[in-house]
Amino acid sequence: MPRHKGDVLDSEDPARGIELRVPCLTALDEDRIRRQLAEDKFFWLDLVGPTEEEIEHMGELFGLHALAIEDTIHFGQRPKLDFGDHVFLVYYAAGEQGPSGSGSLREVHLFLSGKYLVTVHHDPLPALREQGKHIEGRVLHSEQFVVYRVLDALTDTFFPTLSAIDDEIDELEDAIIAKPTDAQLQRIFSLKRDLVAMRKVVTPQRDLLVRGIDTIARIPGFELDERDYFRDVYDHVIRISDLIDSYRDLLAGAMDAYLSTVANRQNEVMKQLTIIATVFLPLSFLTGFFGMNFAFMVNHVQNTLLGFLLLGVGSCLASIAAMWAYFRRKRWM
Repeated sequence: MPRHKGDVLDSEDPARGIELRVPCLTALDEDRIRRQLAEDKFFWLDLVGPTEEEIEHMGELFGLHALAIEDTIHFGQRPKLDFGDHVFLVYYAAGEQGPSGSGSLREVHLFLSGKYLVTVHHDPLPALREQGKHIEGRVLHSEQFVVYRVLDALTDTFFPTLSAIDDEIDELEDAIIAKPTDAQLQRIFSLKRDLVAMRKVVTPQRDLLVRGIDTIARIPGFELDERDYFRDVYDHVIRISDLIDSYRDLLAGAMDAYLSTVANRQNEVMKQLTIIATVFLPLSFLTGFFGMNFAFMVNHVQNTLLGFLLLGVGSCLASIAAMWAYFRRKRWM
């Protein structure tokens, strides 16, 4: 009977005859690790920020492949799954934004065999810490269930990050409509880079999960009791991939809204400047015409106060009133 996500047995399952208690280690304790390996009891070792010497020592303890150890020392690997005496899996989780604006992706290296699960990552991952507390001392279904809980916890870390991005996109859209700024444009570009980076790791993770079930099933001493667990993780990755595509479309829409709003505001400014320039056009003509220093103008037109008030001031005021009435009729004001 398939079990639901998060199920953990508190006692032995008589029907299955399985009683698996998985110790969760967080330090490279050589004596305890050798004892666990000698007793052939499955355990989980979670190392946070190990040094190069500790990683090399871990490789010697577990007999890990030299190339896998080299990848773990340097990190910066794309999601992949290699199979030999053990499975080497590079998987990514999402975390809080790193210092200096660094991305939110967290690379995790997993070594899996019928005797152990080892996870190595540089930054603390609360999701794995919580899983360790939940699994420690409990009776579980199988070794595969531990792997499922780890992969599921890593995968689900993307949902809060994407939810925060969704909320920020909504805020950006509202702010852009109210008043577009350069800071908003820079934030749109930053979010697009984050989504592209997520897509680069989510897509290969989705693909490796398709073949990962059969690969894990071939590990010596590893029992695969139910495939529904990994199908559940695969379903979550599909949802994450769809959300990333949706949010990229929303950011493209926010970018269009920004450009449209800026263009509309520029058009409004140009309209106002055009109105001002048009108003001053007849004023410039009138002042230029009556400012000509010809004898007729001086002797017959501009030699009285009435001429000044009617032709000088009055014509300017009349032209302004005519322009204002024309703009109102055209609904430009």
